[in-house]
Amino acid sequence: MASDGAQAEKLIPGNISADIGRDIRAIRQSKGMTLTEMAVKLGRSIGYLSQVERGISELSTEELRQVAELFGVPLGWFLVLSDVSEEERGYITRAGLRRTSGDNEGGLAEELLSPDLSGSFEVIRSIFAPHSKRSKPTLRMTEETAYMVSGALDISIGNRKFTVRAGDSFRFKEEEFYWENNSSEPAVAIWVVSPPIY
Repeated sequence: MASDGAQAEKLIPGNISADIGRDIRAIRQSKGMTLTEMAVKLGRSIGYLSQVERGISELSTEELRQVAELFGVPLGWFLVLSDVSEEERGYITRAGLRRTSGDNEGGLAEELLSPDLSGSFEVIRSIFAPHSKRSKPTLRMTEETAYMVSGALDISIGNRKFTVRAGDSFRFKEEEFYWENNSSEPAVAIWVVSPPIY
């Protein structure tokens, strides 16, 4: 990796870097990773990454790619911000500019409906492919609620099991969670998560 002071190819200028920095901080914190741990994994200094998170320093394309790989999100997750007008950034998410993660081939495709990750919660549109399931139960230090737009899901919250269908909603906080779509139709849910996890 280039040294901290090197002027590598810069990705995008100005205030977009601040937006990217805030999102990087939110993702890092949601994964329970300290700035020190991120610095070690990326081979960068703590000071440099702190400046990136505060929008003072900019990442090169390669550096941003490494951050995306570290957090398991597509590089486009950050790049889409450059297509959002300055006036709308932080307020509006246009349908064609939603940030996505996963795909229905893998069982779950998600779109971030919130403009960014700087708030106290995020809103996600989740699409569960037919006959798909989570690989294992997940425990997150979050409070979550979801509204089923279409389809049906079999869900486990802690040791409770439910089937939720279009029009139903559910909520849980800091409990182990697991889902399966046992039908031949996709299931779609609007998910609210606090604090943001992406």
